[in-house]
Amino acid sequence: MQFSAELIRDFVNTFDVEAQADELSSPADLAVWLRERDLIGPLDRATDEDLQTAHQLREGLRAALRRESADLPALAVQVRVGAGERPELVPAVEGVRGGLARIAAAVALAAAGTAREWDRLKVCAEETCQWAFIDSSKNRSRSWCSMRVCGNRTKTRAYRARKRGSRRLQGSNTDTV
Repeated sequence: MQFSAELIRDFVNTFDVEAQADELSSPADLAVWLRERDLIGPLDRATDEDLQTAHQLREGLRAALRRESADLPALAVQVRVGAGERPELVPAVEGVRGGLARIAAAVALAAAGTAREWDRLKVCAEETCQWAFIDSSKNRSRSWCSMRVCGNRTKTRAYRARKRGSRRLQGSNTDTV
């Protein structure tokens, strides 16, 4: 299984906001995605209700990564403590619901871990993008998934707006005789 932050990032990025493309457009797509990450077994199948829950979880996580309040669907997890092991959150059910519960448990793990992965998980500030990324900068100040694309796009838009504003001000400062 992936590290917590990577799993959350990859799950949120199953929907490309800019292209309006959804990797999880059917229950079968959801099952394949979860299976490829060892979150469910080879015989587990997803339902329309599972797909709806996955979409709610994904968009709730996207909102949470924007640091907005988010309503996440209820997914059953339990605390397991093995002999001599650290306690861990595990799904209380099997199948697709259990796979989605593993993603929810990854959120708690990312927030509680010593690496503070949750603080490094972000969503691109470019409104048309909203791509989840892991901020690997030293001071955790990154705002865009890519400075070359989204950061440049945002800064160019702001520059043009400032230029338009200064032209309007110059045009209104004409003296009358």
